[in-house]
Amino acid sequence: MKLGLSTYSLYAALRQGEMTVFDVIDWTAAHGGEHVEIVPLGFSLDEDPGLPEAIAERAAQRGIVISNYAISANFLQPTAEAYEREVERVMREVDIARRLGASRMRHDVAWLPAEEGSIQRFEAELPRLVDACRRIADYAAQYGITTSVENHGYFVQASDRVLRLVSAVDRPNFRTTLDVGNFLCVDEPPLVAVQKNLPFASMVHLKDFYYRPGHRQPGEGWFPTAGGNWLRGAILGHGDLDIWGILKAIKSFGYDGYVSVEFEGLEDCRLGARLGLANARRIWEAV
Repeated sequence: MKLGLSTYSLYAALRQGEMTVFDVIDWTAAHGGEHVEIVPLGFSLDEDPGLPEAIAERAAQRGIVISNYAISANFLQPTAEAYEREVERVMREVDIARRLGASRMRHDVAWLPAEEGSIQRFEAELPRLVDACRRIADYAAQYGITTSVENHGYFVQASDRVLRLVSAVDRPNFRTTLDVGNFLCVDEPPLVAVQKNLPFASMVHLKDFYYRPGHRQPGEGWFPTAGGNWLRGAILGHGDLDIWGILKAIKSFGYDGYVSVEFEGLEDCRLGARLGLANARRIWEAV
């Protein structure tokens, strides 16, 4: 396992101007991270034309790899022209990944409210999702970049839907960024889902949630699952996911790629990221 951190874990400090992306790289290296995943939230890669190269240089100076570049995207556009614009925009983001020196890039594919995300709608929309992902993967292949879809955003969050898309795209450089916690957003048992999707993972996100059933509405700070239950981000190892079982499954499978800790809890982000990295390392060594 190559353990590192998603810059999203320190989003609160980035958003509040307490840290820059360079500070996050330094912080990750200082806390034993082997790599950093660049998620442009809390900072913009458009603010300075040389910023991608500067980020790559800082990472190299600190001896860590830029493992992945993760962006949002939505190919469920209302017109053919808007669809083409979105595909072309994501291709330009591939160029950013190349400039960062990242060998992997995650892009989302669709955003719909949970109540609109039926399996019938998924099958109807699948051809244009496949077309977009295939074209972007083919474009990225010239740079040796593997693109991926994350189980993210309700519509393509269940393990079988991810597998359906990856199989239909049918490109060796199109995989999945496997987020161990996000399956709970569609009420799927995370351990089972992780084991199903592991063979197709380009990298792994480690995250934890607190979970409450729907009839126990816990108040502010929680969000609903597709089935009406409740989730809140937790420090890795503190929440209700079986992180021990999940890491054991990942280790037993023989996965030895990049693993990013992703913290999105209510605690101070530096505390959450630091404890998450420490717990990931400690549990991995124990299972």
